[in-house]
Amino acid sequence: MKPLDKRLLAYARGARSYIGLLVLTGLLLAGLVIAQSLLISGSIAPVIDGSKSFRDVANLVAILAAVFACRLIVTYVQEAYGHRAALRVIADLRTQVIRHAGNQGSRWLSRGRTASTVTLATEALDDLEPYFVKFLPQMILTATVTPFTLAVILWLDWISAIAILICLPLIPIFMILVGRMTQADSQSRLKSMERLSQQLLDLLAGLATLKALGREQAPRRRVKDLGEDYADKTMRTLYTAFLSGAVLEFLATLSTALVAVEVGLRLVYGNIGLFAGLAIIMLTPEAFKPLREVGSQFHASADGVAACQAAFDILDEPIGDSSTPAAQTVPAPDLRTSTIEISNLSVRAPGRATIAPEHLSASIGPGTITALQGPSGSGKSTTASVLLQLVEPSDGGITVGGIELSSIDRESLWQQVTWVPQRPVIVPGTVLDNLDIDATESSASRDRAAELTGFDSVVASLPEGWNTQLGHGGVGLSVGQRQRLALTRALIAPRPLVILDEPSAHLDAMSETFVAAAVRELAARGSTVLVIAHRNAIVELAGNVITVEANTARAQ
Repeated sequence: MKPLDKRLLAYARGARSYIGLLVLTGLLLAGLVIAQSLLISGSIAPVIDGSKSFRDVANLVAILAAVFACRLIVTYVQEAYGHRAALRVIADLRTQVIRHAGNQGSRWLSRGRTASTVTLATEALDDLEPYFVKFLPQMILTATVTPFTLAVILWLDWISAIAILICLPLIPIFMILVGRMTQADSQSRLKSMERLSQQLLDLLAGLATLKALGREQAPRRRVKDLGEDYADKTMRTLYTAFLSGAVLEFLATLSTALVAVEVGLRLVYGNIGLFAGLAIIMLTPEAFKPLREVGSQFHASADGVAACQAAFDILDEPIGDSSTPAAQTVPAPDLRTSTIEISNLSVRAPGRATIAPEHLSASIGPGTITALQGPSGSGKSTTASVLLQLVEPSDGGITVGGIELSSIDRESLWQQVTWVPQRPVIVPGTVLDNLDIDATESSASRDRAAELTGFDSVVASLPEGWNTQLGHGGVGLSVGQRQRLALTRALIAPRPLVILDEPSAHLDAMSETFVAAAVRELAARGSTVLVIAHRNAIVELAGNVITVEANTARAQ
């Protein structure tokens, strides 16, 4: 990533106003730094040479105090706004990464991207804050304070200006040399964090199985090794950052000392005035400071820069399996009255010699119950993913109300769809929070939906009823109870199209009757219900049964 990547301005709109503020405050600080040095010299020099008394320069001292106060205020505003801007940009990027990953679908995530995306969205992007709070301000100051200060020194004494110009390039040269090593260390640290996160995610997902088999202690060594590797790479990054900071500090101090010695000798021999000499000695550190801070703060923010680059890599990927996704600009038609036509649909499974589904043609009428049936791996869930615009078809296509699905705006389509996957999304919070009921929904509709799905008996068995706290992924409920919760959520405010992926997969025969009742209720309310099912009890409800088949012989 470049010091200021244009993609950051494109993906994070909050960064634009912040950079505008930095430019304004950078110009103000440049003027204040110069005024401060000149006022100090103007106050001290005449008093030392005896041409004026302290009373004569009292007004300059008062102005100097005001300049000090203004500089403190500008710096405070810059840093305070920087923290807020950083949090807004991080939240914006995190939302876009999660949304983009979701739009790509499960196939995209299954290609080894799940752990890296989770790590990026939950932890890595937080490292971007030092980049905004520390690095970017110093970049702006380098472009404002340094040249303006150098111009004033040139006006005061051209010899000192030449000395600074000779020393100044040393800092960026060493900064680039050390920065390359730091960037590699930061990228290595991010990959180590991703490996550790992936191992922990896999371990948590399979912990119940490992414990049932008595193997819960087996991954301990692997997790320990990954943790030590991450700690080692973190310490290496910090070591390089501290080393580079020390090098840059030494170069800036040495350069300032050379200018100070040169000015001091010329003061002794009377080749430069006291006012100009004092001003140059005070302005020289200010000329070097922004460039020095850019180097040290870049290393402090290198982890965030690496994370930002990883976010751009995800956001730059086109949505879907094709490299040239079609423009989705047409609003979705009303799904309550629109027929969905599937024409010769085929989807090639990536990395496998499988076409699932193969040459599927069917029609889904509005307000009907349609069942997709077929053996495992035949492409039932893939068909639903194509309908949700999560997977691009290899051949054939789908029309909705006579409009090509590829040209329909995704957001307008999703606003009319309720999708209940096999593993429904349940967030930490109360049971009631997970129903996502707005102010227009009454408790009566909630209780009616819970009665139809049999979730009312589940709520009655919970210690605090609807206010019972659930953990991540629905911890506190069994798998079947989570499925009932998702069905209840779909029933409270049913949308025109409801897609149910194996709604009775984790339920017994008695509980299956509740699913059947929920499906009938959805159809009675005018929703088009698409059910992916294996069990006959659900298939028998459907007035339209579509058989999905796969082919492993024709895939190239």
